[in-house]
Amino acid sequence: MESPRNDNLYFRADSVFIYHDDFLTTEYVEENSIDLIVTSPPYNVDIKYGSYDDDISYEGYLEFTREWLARCLALAKDDGRFCLNIPLDKNKGGQQSVCADITTIAKQIGWKYHSTIIWNEQNISRRTAWGSWLSASAPYVIAPVEVIVILYKKQWKKIGGSRQSDITRDEFLEWTNGVWNFSGESRKRIGHPAPFPVELPRRCVKLFTFVGDTVLDPFLGSGSTLIACLEGKRKGIGVEIDSNYCELAKQRLIAEGRINQRSFLEPDKHE
Repeated sequence: MESPRNDNLYFRADSVFIYHDDFLTTEYVEENSIDLIVTSPPYNVDIKYGSYDDDISYEGYLEFTREWLARCLALAKDDGRFCLNIPLDKNKGGQQSVCADITTIAKQIGWKYHSTIIWNEQNISRRTAWGSWLSASAPYVIAPVEVIVILYKKQWKKIGGSRQSDITRDEFLEWTNGVWNFSGESRKRIGHPAPFPVELPRRCVKLFTFVGDTVLDPFLGSGSTLIACLEGKRKGIGVEIDSNYCELAKQRLIAEGRINQRSFLEPDKHE
């Protein structure tokens, strides 16, 4: 099979790659090649992204979700895993059981369910009471958490890879507890409307892959997943449709990933 062209390769450094492309149509990731997918897709809550409409109908959003989840399934190895960071539910524009609906779709198209991690972003102090105040007429119950749904393709036990794990005893004991407590990321500091902290992919990468495995983020955004891959000595592939976010991810990799400028190649130097 002929290797895909690198026309859309935005940036490469060490073992991480940024592709400026639409994940639904990209040709730059081979089928059955990914050990772990870590991503946080658009939430459809009207976040102002540069190149994506985040305010479509819920039915349209679920159809879009079905398409990209199926694409992920084709790209994963048989023992590939998937860490999917999504809301538990949503209230804007009407209450919707986002986690339940997306998990159901994932299972319908062939993903198998393993577990769900509750991510407590510890932001409960910033919320206010919604709905009817001190009245049973119409109170809103809002959980200030997100979830990380853990899926796999055909078999949960990994059979390939280096077999080398770099997780510590304390990390393993803490992270196999299905409630994770760490803060979210600052939109202002990162310069992206919905960044997740590097801590999230760092835990997923160390817990669910071996050193040297290949990790994919189909909605790269600000680049947190690739920073975690650099730190953990994994191969990382990020696909991002917005060129401004590709540049943001590149600059974060250089700054936070501590990449030696001489170790990266600009896209036009690739064959």
